[in-house]
Amino acid sequence: MKIALGPLLYYWPRQATLDFYAQVADSPVHTVYLGETVCSRRHELRLDDWLDVAAMLKAAGKEAVMSSQSLIESESDLKALRRIVAQADFRVEANDMSAVRLLTAAGRRDWIAGPTLNIFNPATLGLMADAGATRWVAPPEMSGAVLAELLGSGAPAIETEVLGWGRLPLAHSARCFTARHYNLQKDTCEFRCLGINDGLMLRTREGEPFLTLNGVQTQSARVHNLLGDLPSVRQSAQVVRVSPQGENTVKVLELFRDAAAGELPPQEALQRSAEWMVEAPCNGFWHGRPGVEQYVAS
Repeated sequence: MKIALGPLLYYWPRQATLDFYAQVADSPVHTVYLGETVCSRRHELRLDDWLDVAAMLKAAGKEAVMSSQSLIESESDLKALRRIVAQADFRVEANDMSAVRLLTAAGRRDWIAGPTLNIFNPATLGLMADAGATRWVAPPEMSGAVLAELLGSGAPAIETEVLGWGRLPLAHSARCFTARHYNLQKDTCEFRCLGINDGLMLRTREGEPFLTLNGVQTQSARVHNLLGDLPSVRQSAQVVRVSPQGENTVKVLELFRDAAAGELPPQEALQRSAEWMVEAPCNGFWHGRPGVEQYVAS
């Protein structure tokens, strides 16, 4: 099983981001997804900077993939997307149907269908494969049973990737809830999300963690963690994705490597991961249950 590092979903300072990927270059990861996927106003790194990071990772023996933005809102967003598609050095992860259209028009036959394309049936997966996708990332809310059924129902034989670690990306909006938290408008947000390494926690009136605000993206409060479920993940997927977090991401990658290689029992790996989670774990979606739950088979 290959280990992949998903795109950075938070807005970190430029040097912190570059230092992070310098550490990733020495980590046990096969594929690294790069680029801004959440908000086009985040400009600490421009596309040329991301391409430089990709080249550095490629030189270190990693597969670098350029990820597209998940919510295209303007002509400037499309302009950036066209540049991503036009570069030929790295594969592209399409996170919006406009990216699929541009990749198809460009004759690209090596791209990855990202999780926000919401592929839930064999017909849609077949459409993506016919358009040139060679890997797809299952939606995080898809259960393991549904994934196995989909792959066994005449789906094309392309690589399957599953999110194995990270806060669940639940929704994208044209509004910026981080800006609203600070009583600011989206277009005059003062880049308040810069340096908030793991998003802003939203709690219930009783003080319980509920959601995480990350600019225009809403995430779960809990950390989706499938370390204890790797045997069932392996039955359907060839790649497991880890989503970057503010600290200890490389340690998490090492833990997934050891567990995937059979050097560490899944439940022991899950227990060890507790000290590196920013919040309590959950795996409900994988088991066809509410996503917030941490399900343990009896």
